[in-house]
Amino acid sequence: MKNKVICTLVALWTFGGSTIAQEVKGRNLKINFPDIPGYMTLKADFHLHTVFSDGHVWPSFRVREAQKNGLDIISLTEHTDFESYPDEIEYHRERAFEIAQENAKNTDVLVVRGVEISPRVPPYHNNAIFLKNVDKIPYDYMKDSHKKFQMKDNIKREELLAPFNEVEKQGGFVLYNHPNYNWWDKKDKELFTDIHKELLNREILKGVEVANSGRYNIIAHRMAEKYNLTMFSNSDEHHDIASVYEDSLRPMTLVFAKEKTEASILEALKERRTLAFFRDYLVGRQRESEAFFKASVDITAKRQKGKNTPTLKLVIKNNSDMPYQLKCTSEYIINDLPLGRLALKANASVELLLDPVWEYPDFIALDVEVENILVSPDEPLKTVLKVSTKEQL
Repeated sequence: MKNKVICTLVALWTFGGSTIAQEVKGRNLKINFPDIPGYMTLKADFHLHTVFSDGHVWPSFRVREAQKNGLDIISLTEHTDFESYPDEIEYHRERAFEIAQENAKNTDVLVVRGVEISPRVPPYHNNAIFLKNVDKIPYDYMKDSHKKFQMKDNIKREELLAPFNEVEKQGGFVLYNHPNYNWWDKKDKELFTDIHKELLNREILKGVEVANSGRYNIIAHRMAEKYNLTMFSNSDEHHDIASVYEDSLRPMTLVFAKEKTEASILEALKERRTLAFFRDYLVGRQRESEAFFKASVDITAKRQKGKNTPTLKLVIKNNSDMPYQLKCTSEYIINDLPLGRLALKANASVELLLDPVWEYPDFIALDVEVENILVSPDEPLKTVLKVSTKEQL
């Protein structure tokens, strides 16, 4: 009887996935993001759920979504301490990964082992990725994880630290998920607790989600700055991606790695070479932010005569799928650009007219603020675009 139920559920999830695929037929979201000098730009989602915890899709569906969306890396981070369908699914904690990995063999998607450790008390929700065996992650702080989340009445600190100790043994990477004052957790004023500080000092905790489900988290961004943590943006999706992000690109973490291997990706995360992408925003450090923006755009200059004065026409071309909101300033007057602001759409160009230019310089330096790239919670990316005018002689 149980096998029949399993088959029925698999059929429903499979056909449900086919229906969704038909709804978005022809809508391929292959994403053009530039590489930066010395590194590949890999697109990743390190926080996803399926029916093997509290999600609503089959693991193979996550792979298919990722392939359609042009992602390079995913991790199915099932709650190690919660099961939605214990009576329907013959369960062990490696199974979601095994199904996804098998289905990823003929795709461009790399699946890495992961798990979400999610007690409702400190250290709250954390993803552990790049593991070797999810089954070995203990959850002894739980009283019952079948169809409900019931923790023990008196939880020992050792029980809360035990899963992280095992992650450390396996050489995994831990990121703090969506730190906030959520209703489901028993939280006081402090979000970065003494347990977080212990995990940080032991170099177990290394990252934080500055964006989750397309929502920016300023608390997490400040944590990343204060504790020098790697920044992530993940979907934390439980349903299908297509219906949630029907009119936008899905959230993702951009990883700047030397090659597309687990070892190289893990090295990049440890070195904090990431940008968090969501809702046409990027969040990261100056180093990666500036390199990514400059890899996205080309700028050219042309000397020309106006009706009464010599002018310079600058053309800024965006070669990527990332739109930019710019504020431009120059030593010359930029005509018809209130407050110097312009929208540089994806795969489009804009023209700026500098006037008057009584004596043509050999180079133009355009000061630019990229208002949708945040290098800190209170500061956009500031950079300079330099262009020669000599070619137009």
